[in-house]
Amino acid sequence: MVIVPEFLIRRIYQKGSLKRLENGASVVLKNVLGPGLISGFNFVKINDTVFEAKDVKFITNGKEVAGTDVSEENPVIFRLGQTGTLVMNGQDCIIDGTNKIIIEAMNPEAGKVQLSAEDTPQV
Repeated sequence: MVIVPEFLIRRIYQKGSLKRLENGASVVLKNVLGPGLISGFNFVKINDTVFEAKDVKFITNGKEVAGTDVSEENPVIFRLGQTGTLVMNGQDCIIDGTNKIIIEAMNPEAGKVQLSAEDTPQV
């Protein structure tokens, strides 16, 4: 198992990308680490609201993938420099001011990877 330091993982989150949606939120990720795979989305937590894989979709390279469809058998290729938007639906979760965000995903080499960030919503 590869251990990826938290300070590197945190760089994947695109600061200033948090958006309030009608019934959820979205954030943008950019792979600045190297070629990789996402083999699962465990959850996304914004403040006290937890979105499970069934409530998440990942949009990258013009393709939309439901969080429940991402697995070791069906990973998402996330190349160096590639961006993707995580969209969470089902609950209002954004507050004015600073929001705490935790994204937990799976990677075949590193296992469970958790990204923590803070951001304020775009107006």
